[in-house]
Amino acid sequence: MPALRTALLQSSGQLGSVTENLTALDEAAGRAAAAGAGLLAAPELFLTGYAIGDDIARLAEPADGASATAIAEIAARHGVGIVYGYPEREGEAVYNSAQLIGPDGARLANYRKTHLFGCFERDSFRTGEQPVVQAELGGVRVGLMICYDVEFPENVRAHALAGTDLLVVPTAQMHPFQFVAESVVPVRAFENQMYVAYVNRVGPEGEFEFVGLSTLAGPDGVARARAGRGEELVIGDVDPEFLSASRENNPYLRDRRPGLYAPLAQSPHLPSQSVQGVRTP
Repeated sequence: MPALRTALLQSSGQLGSVTENLTALDEAAGRAAAAGAGLLAAPELFLTGYAIGDDIARLAEPADGASATAIAEIAARHGVGIVYGYPEREGEAVYNSAQLIGPDGARLANYRKTHLFGCFERDSFRTGEQPVVQAELGGVRVGLMICYDVEFPENVRAHALAGTDLLVVPTAQMHPFQFVAESVVPVRAFENQMYVAYVNRVGPEGEFEFVGLSTLAGPDGVARARAGRGEELVIGDVDPEFLSASRENNPYLRDRRPGLYAPLAQSPHLPSQSVQGVRTP
């Protein structure tokens, strides 16, 4: 099975300008396709900008809204799948979402962030409730997650148990948390035997300083592509054959012992929790 070449667009776009950000996405899709990429990923809330205050609600769109239609046309014209972050409106609710559009322009998957970070996000968005969202692209099972979500190991493990091959994580990672891109993301890829594409915003934006360092990490914990601290498009390959061999040699999933920890779940010192919507083999 051929590798899925994946391009990461490290950029903050233009704050509050959906039109300009669609133009930037179109240009990046052309560059990605010319480099042989089958998938282009853009950062968290790329469509509108992150630090735009109340404009988040004003610019929020349905998952099948005008911008989704425009991005579907971009994807089909260049023959490349696109993951992008945007504020999603459903009735009165607004979610921090990421959507995957296929290279034929079909809407394949839509994910709502399940772990909101900081007061701004908690005040602006409703929390998503579906932890595992996936779709098939070029023979690769692609899962979606957003920024803070990847910092919870059980969240990524749910994707691993559901068979995700490539976890795409649009992010808005800020100073001083650059260690997430540098260390946490490669570890998540290794311990869950998957590829993780972590694509970040960059530079100052309102009160935030985004650190860049977008990374495509392989199941061996090694970066296949890594950006610096500026705007750039970085490209790496997701190789299904390498992934299969790595999973055979590193059997972390099948050697896990969930029963060992079951008594801890009943501990009076821990809050009781139930996890729903996770499909396991």
